[in-house]
Amino acid sequence: MPSDTSTDDTVAERKTWSQRLIHEVRETALTIAVFVPFWLVFSTFVYELRSIPSESMVPALQVGDRVAVAKFAYGYDRNSIPFGIGRLIFGDNKDNPNERIFGRMPKRGDVIVFQHPHDSKVMIKRLVGLPGDTVQMKQGRLYLNDKLIERKEVRQTTYVSSDGSHMIHTATEYQEQLPGEKRPHLIHEWDDVSGLDQTPLFKVPAGHVFMMGDNRDNSEDSRAPSGHPDLAAASPDAWAMRPIAGGPMAIGYVPMDDLIGRAETVLFTLHVCRREPGTDCAAGRLWKPLE
Repeated sequence: MPSDTSTDDTVAERKTWSQRLIHEVRETALTIAVFVPFWLVFSTFVYELRSIPSESMVPALQVGDRVAVAKFAYGYDRNSIPFGIGRLIFGDNKDNPNERIFGRMPKRGDVIVFQHPHDSKVMIKRLVGLPGDTVQMKQGRLYLNDKLIERKEVRQTTYVSSDGSHMIHTATEYQEQLPGEKRPHLIHEWDDVSGLDQTPLFKVPAGHVFMMGDNRDNSEDSRAPSGHPDLAAASPDAWAMRPIAGGPMAIGYVPMDDLIGRAETVLFTLHVCRREPGTDCAAGRLWKPLE
């Protein structure tokens, strides 16, 4: 009886196809097995990607920006190592100032990702004051160690808020450079008589830093009275333009222990600008270093 060669060929093709499928599945599984641990190690100790949720750092950062954060910039502690691993290594003692390893002092002007000292939120602001510095706002102007930080007007800009309120804001864009900062950065001021434009004199304690948003009149930062309950209780009228109110605590002085890393580059953005007549839209950002 003659052999059915067509049947044999079909069986061979099925075997070949199934072998190829098994091979592809095996290769994919191997790739995942290699890539996932590499990604975990890389994002834990080298760089991680963070998204920007608010307008407090406009114009440097827009809502929807994806920012590369250098985890090694200031060393490692319980907050810079994710998934609870940091707390397993270092414990959960917030009052231990010596737990950071490979620690380095941040610089004025650094844009820093950090753990909110009184909340589970992760924040991003610009470092303005180092330990021992004095910081104060007077009529919208920044004074650092009793010296006025000069600002240079760049332009007037009008934009639509990204928070869903459709509010239109008009801001003056200034160029500002802090002592020790290599290059100036841009800030926005709606006016010089807003809530945190007049503050008491802050003295940054040892082991802490003072943070501010570049969008000065739209940032809940180290200037807010709710972050300084003792000072607010002793001097309830110190914030002339910001009455003391209840609610969650602001960040106040930020412990070095809460620093996660330095934001260095906007890798890409998912920011969608709401265009209205007479308003501006931020330029697209792809691999844009931060200033």
